[in-house]
Formats: sequence, structure tokens, C-alpha cells
Amino acid sequence: MTRSVKEMRMVYRDFLLENSSQEQGLAVLEADLSSSMATNTLAEAFGKRYVNVGIMEAEMVGLAAGLSLKGYHPYLHTFGPFASRRVFDQLFISLAYAQLNATIIGSDAGVSAEMNGGTHMPFEELGLLRLIPKANVFEVSDDIQFQAVLKQSLSLKGLTYIRTIRKNPKPIYQGGEDFSKGYFELRQGKDITVVTSGIMVAEALEVAEKMAKEGIAVGVIDLFRVKPIHEEVKTLLLGKPIVTLENHNKIGGLGSAICELVSEEKTTPVRRMGVDESFGQVGKIAYLLDYYGLSQESIYRTIKDFLEQATRE
Repeated sequence: MTRSVKEMRMVYRDFLLENSSQEQGLAVLEADLSSSMATNTLAEAFGKRYVNVGIMEAEMVGLAAGLSLKGYHPYLHTFGPFASRRVFDQLFISLAYAQLNATIIGSDAGVSAEMNGGTHMPFEELGLLRLIPKANVFEVSDDIQFQAVLKQSLSLKGLTYIRTIRKNPKPIYQGGEDFSKGYFELRQGKDITVVTSGIMVAEALEVAEKMAKEGIAVGVIDLFRVKPIHEEVKTLLLGKPIVTLENHNKIGGLGSAICELVSEEKTTPVRRMGVDESFGQVGKIAYLLDYYGLSQESIYRTIKDFLEQATRE
């Protein structure tokens, strides 16, 4: 069943607006990208609890720490590279080490930065945030899931990072799903399992559907909470090959997390798909996915090759 899809930035804006009155502790911080994220309409609803600090991301994190000390729950947004690598020390020390509560929204995830180019195209932030002790790290795949994760974030303690695109996602969910465990098993498959997140979930599902017509049963798990990973995930994965698929560097992100999870299991081989030793660049999403070896054709070929290898061994 098809449904209308809401832009991810509108999901974020509406979540904040809907909670502005009942959650008086909410504060909204931007670093000169409020029009890009549609939060520039929130000043009236939030009053002094809305601050656009300008192009000063480290200052924004420091302000968030101060607000958290005063009992507020700050929500910070900027593009992914500026929400992670540019302010990593402030995130680590001012927020996480100080055991303060804050939710960071890193938008334009990976290739979704498109025409903004390499400086704005983050392939590393999941790895950086996973290194922070006790951080909560998410990557959301569509508007319905993003709304659910934002609601969860209201009660999460410590530092929470949510990786997202800004505009229209491909629809994955219909509403009413249980997202409480940080993963969702979208397809069961006896032959191989694809573990993925973000924009790659839709690509994995389309490939799995194609392979089902060839008699190959491909399971698909949307692991939208990359840290911490629910204990049930390991049980779901044991005993058959795994392909991890991410719009992120192969090092440090979802693929690394899964390898760490099953590293002692001889019956569970893993093949990682992600960006390999490359920086970002200018281009449309379809071109970039193909360039970085993440197109549906590449996913299909990787799964086939991996299954053939596993059969020979």
C-alpha cells in the first residue's frame, strides 16, 4: 500500500512544535541552517528557548551543555560533518563526559548531501559517535521511523545522535510498528541476511524482492539503533552469511558494529558494503550510489558472490 511521504525535516520541525508547550524543558539550537531544516518557523513557539548561534557549531554544543546543566533538554541540528567531526571534542567532553542530556540531529547523511559536495558529505560520523562511551546512536530510514525515534529521544539519558536525510525518503513503514528494540526485521530469509540502515534499507528490500523471484531467500534487518545494539539481534544473525550495507565508511559504522557483534562466531561470516577509502564529491544520489559500489546492481552481485563463496567453503 502506497502512502504520502513527509520530508524528514518537516518531521523534525513538527515534532518540536508539537512538544513545545508540554515539554517546557525543550530547547532548540541551530548553527545557521534553520531554513535548511525548516526550524526557522519555531522562534515564536519557543521564544528564548530557540537560538540560532550562527556558523559556530562548537559554541552551539557548549551552549547545549550549559542549558542541560540548567535542566533543559537541548535539540541541536546541523549537517552531519559539522555535528560530528567538527565538534567531536565538545561532544565528548562538554556533553558525554559531563553526563549531560542532549539530542543531536546530523542531517544530509552520506550521499544525500548530493550537490553540497565532499566537504559536506559525511561518511564517518557513525564511527565517531560510536566511540563516545554510552552514546545513543541512530540512523533513521523513513519519516514514520524518524518520528518514533524522536519520541524515544525525549526520555533517553546522555548524548543521543540521530543521523538522517533532510528531504523525501522512500517509504518503508506504514505506521503502528514497534520500534522500541532499535531494529526491525523487514524480511525473513533462510539463505542470507542483509543488515542495513538509513537510505540503504529501501535499496536492500528491492534487491531482496528481486532475488526472491530467483529462489534466493534474503532477510533484511533495519538496524536503526547502531549503538547500543539490542541483544536479540545477535540471535537473529547467527548461523548464516551476513551482508552489511551502509551509506557510510565501511570502517567504524554499522558494518564494524556487526563484525564486533559476531566476531567469535565461526558459522556467521560477514561481508561489508560501504564507502571504501573515499571522500565525498558532488553528484546526485543515484550517481553516487553507483560510484561508491552501493547501487542495487552492486548489492545483488555482492549477495550472489558471497552466497556462492559460502557454498564452496
